[in-house]
Amino acid sequence: MTDVSELPEVEEGHELRMGFFEHLDELRHRLTRAAFSLVVGTAVGVFLGETILRLLLQPYRDIVADSELVILDPTGNIFIYFKVALMVGGILSIPMVTYQLLMFILPGLTRKERRYVLLSLPATTALFIIGVFFAWRILMPPALGFLHDFQGEIFEPEWTADGYISFVTSLLFWMGAAFQTPLIFFVISLLGLVSAGTLVRQWRIAVVGASIAAALITPTIDPVNMFLVMAPLLALYALSIVLVYFGRKLSGIDRAN
Repeated sequence: MTDVSELPEVEEGHELRMGFFEHLDELRHRLTRAAFSLVVGTAVGVFLGETILRLLLQPYRDIVADSELVILDPTGNIFIYFKVALMVGGILSIPMVTYQLLMFILPGLTRKERRYVLLSLPATTALFIIGVFFAWRILMPPALGFLHDFQGEIFEPEWTADGYISFVTSLLFWMGAAFQTPLIFFVISLLGLVSAGTLVRQWRIAVVGASIAAALITPTIDPVNMFLVMAPLLALYALSIVLVYFGRKLSGIDRAN
């Protein structure tokens, strides 16, 4: 982790000036490091793939005992295995990807702002893990139970491995990413780009955005699963308003105005 004292000095109210091509070169370096971390994380996912697959299959086996998921094509099992490995790589690379993104924008911040941003960096991993745990323990059991038992007297559920794993990994990953929303708003508030009042006034847009996000995270049309995802998203938006309020106070922007 880079210490704040090692970063180039920026006086209050001034930004480091870089040329257009210097910005592009800096962005290229940051993206290369982020991509390398994803590759390393995916390699770890390949090594742990079987263990993680067995863990992901456990909720299904809790619902349907002594039943295996169906593979419909010859390469389906390989595709699923590497899909899980890529998800693991994405989760493990979150801290490095976030770090590289923040370091790209840090030269434009004051020393005080950089300190707050870097101190908030470990929270990205913690929030992501909390989001994954929330989805796994709170959202997954009722969602799978509802989908399996819905119209059970008419249909005989026989899920494919690809459909099941895609549903589970999508829910886990995107809920983990969604739990970082308050931190993102907090960082933006330190830059003076958003205020708590603005977020409060835009609550209708937040509701629409949460419903769209819920529809994308849970690719089903049933309102039960959408509500299970929408509720925590709206709660995270409310938490974002609180963090933005304190972020503006810490940055001194409201006092300056």
